[in-house]
Amino acid sequence: MKISAHNSLKGVVKKVKIGHVSAEVSVEIVAGIVITAVITRSSAENLELEEGKEAYVVIKSSDVMVAID
Repeated sequence: MKISAHNSLKGVVKKVKIGHVSAEVSVEIVAGIVITAVITRSSAENLELEEGKEAYVVIKSSDVMVAID
């Protein structure tokens, strides 16, 4: 994976809450430290996010994104 953001943290998806338009995704980056991001529902579906899957939390300025490889 190549990305322009310098702050990417690998972790494990702990929770995915799908809404009508958006999804709330919680990723545990180390034991007890969870970062939650709100992304579009279609992005969560395209990434096939589910509990237990490895993912990256990508932080750029005021935005938090989720990525997988």
